[in-house]
Amino acid sequence: MAAGARIPRYDLWLWIHSHGGDPEAMTTRTTVAFCDGPLLRFLAERDLQLSPRARRRLLRAVGRYNPDVPSPEELLFGTQ
Repeated sequence: MAAGARIPRYDLWLWIHSHGGDPEAMTTRTTVAFCDGPLLRFLAERDLQLSPRARRRLLRAVGRYNPDVPSPEELLFGTQ
C-alpha cells in the first residue's frame, strides 16, 4: 500500500525469480538491498513508485523484521 496500490505477493515472488533471485533464501541484508534497488524497478514497471518517506519507512521496517517473532495475524489465526 505504500506505493498507492495493492501488489500481489505472488507477482513479486515471480518477478524476483525471473530476475535470478530466490525469495526463500533472502536474508535481512539482501531484502533491504532489494527494497533499495530492484523493488523500485518492479514498481516502475507497474507505473508505481514510493515517496522518499515511504521508502525510508519500508527500509526501516524490513531492516527490523525478525521472522522468529510471529506477526499479529499469525498469532490470531494460528498460521505459524
